[in-house]
Amino acid sequence: MLLVYLGMIHLLNAPFVKAFLWMFGFFVLVYTGIESIKNAGVISESELRGNGNTLTNSFLAGFLMSLFNPLSILFWLGIYGSILANVANTYPVQQLLIFSGAIVLGVLLWDVTMAAASSIFRRFLKTGLLKTISWMSGLSLIGFGFYFGVQAFQLLFFR
Repeated sequence: MLLVYLGMIHLLNAPFVKAFLWMFGFFVLVYTGIESIKNAGVISESELRGNGNTLTNSFLAGFLMSLFNPLSILFWLGIYGSILANVANTYPVQQLLIFSGAIVLGVLLWDVTMAAASSIFRRFLKTGLLKTISWMSGLSLIGFGFYFGVQAFQLLFFR
């Protein structure tokens, strides 16, 4: 958040940086989608019930995945950055801190709710349904990846 406040968004408005982010998003999403489809049939009941990882290891793995997730980075730099730019011109710094805290609180509340929901509903999902969800998720990731690729192509060759 501090990087966004200090002007990181101006760097991201440079065409070569945008093109790099679009291409990076394309490769990451398409690769992740292919891996999701390829490994959809590998889901087993033992994986559904936990594999003995400690809470600290699970938290750290999830935190690092979220921290370096390209979509998370785009969220914080894009959405939060545009909100911050609008609010910074209108409100004093104290309200800016309140708005930033509210955004962080909302994201944390959403993440905790989604984690709880996935933990609760995991008990009710059968292997076949999980494979179908993996396939559909993989296709969705590939679709969004190609969208990112088209955006990179247009930015590089038509603008």
